[in-house]
Amino acid sequence: MDDATDRTLDAVGPRLKHLRQQRGVTLSDLAASTGISISTLSRLESGARRPTLEQLLPLARNYGVTLDELVDAPPTGDPRVNMRPLAGTGKATVIPLSRRPGGIQAYKFILPAGRDDVTPELRTHEGFDWAFVLSGCLRLVLGEHDLLLSPGEAVEFDTRTPHWFGATSAGPVEYLSLFGTQGERAHVRTTRTRAT
Repeated sequence: MDDATDRTLDAVGPRLKHLRQQRGVTLSDLAASTGISISTLSRLESGARRPTLEQLLPLARNYGVTLDELVDAPPTGDPRVNMRPLAGTGKATVIPLSRRPGGIQAYKFILPAGRDDVTPELRTHEGFDWAFVLSGCLRLVLGEHDLLLSPGEAVEFDTRTPHWFGATSAGPVEYLSLFGTQGERAHVRTTRTRAT
């Protein structure tokens, strides 16, 4: 291996430890969620052991970062976000637009045309959601409200309120969602024009 590769691999351990401590996760919690033993995780973090791809993949998945971010790979010069749809989302297409772990996450949702006779299954969870309709008609059932949102309309709400998103029979809908799991809110600011 060359010196640059050695330096990159030597820096992985401290980065792993920082990520774990930043998220307030214990070695035993991390071992349970990744399937990597506590002793191996400890040796990886201390630099006593070099990581393998088989170890880095579950760690990256657990921390919500890419392998490039985990090993601090040199930038490739391409600023585009690789927008791969998430798997297992049913008929909806969900494209993550942000890559940083924690904080507010951005997603683009594309829902196929729905049926107007569908009985929504309302859900609740921790967090705060902000959604902006790009195209189509978005149906939002929020508590006792049944709303139809048009392109250009936005909503924000605490996700502990029972809610459901769907498309109508009029056609597919595309919308953006900013979601914070710990109740973080999206703050939209406008600039004031000065009175002349």
